[in-house]
Amino acid sequence: MQLPPGFKSKDRTKVCKLKKSLYGLRQAPRCWFSKLTTALIQFGFAQTYPDYSLFTYCKHNVRLHVLIYVDDLIIGGNDTTAIVKFKEYLHQCFRMKDLGPLKYFLWIEVARGLEGIFLSQRKYSLDIISECGFMGAKPTSVPIEQNHHLALAKSALMENPNRYRLLVGRLIYLTIIRPELCYCVHILAQFMQSPRQEHWDAALRVVHYMKGYLGQGLLYRSDSDLRLYAYCDSDWASCPLTR
Repeated sequence: MQLPPGFKSKDRTKVCKLKKSLYGLRQAPRCWFSKLTTALIQFGFAQTYPDYSLFTYCKHNVRLHVLIYVDDLIIGGNDTTAIVKFKEYLHQCFRMKDLGPLKYFLWIEVARGLEGIFLSQRKYSLDIISECGFMGAKPTSVPIEQNHHLALAKSALMENPNRYRLLVGRLIYLTIIRPELCYCVHILAQFMQSPRQEHWDAALRVVHYMKGYLGQGLLYRSDSDLRLYAYCDSDWASCPLTR
């Protein structure tokens, strides 16, 4: 440890006593992000305003992207030489470790192959199933009943609604990689304020469905044309509840 600036003492027998660690200070994350942002801007990156944790670098034909989560960074781009040069710059500014190709980040697993890059949340799904105690349960083929009436449920309110909110909150994060769960999670999220027993049973049904389809994910194919295709199935307001 070093004495703080401005403190002078002739007695060399004294030592510094650490009362709070760096991560314990309230302003520490803000100061770290400010320092890291300054370093990235000096290199030529621009901060994207829709997502302040995403920085982009565009010069000539070189494109680099840096995604930040606290002190973890994902670096991607179309020029390997530029990425190596940027990593060397980071090592000069900070003491960082290069963990190699991306494999796991924020409960998202990344696998690479000849077909492309596959993203999944298998471990995250297993954690949800384990917390619900359904490791030995039988899976279901669909996550929600076709003709459900959850909006008209009149069963008793849950004594501990935080259990429902926690489970639905974790399912919402799961929809990043599992788009087939978007509809059922969207329905369940409407009852976060006053969940009833029928809503809890419907949420557990989604967990049963996950038990049988742990390997679902998103595949970004290597031969993709990088276009976004959207499909719409209009039911002409056939829902009797929302129209």
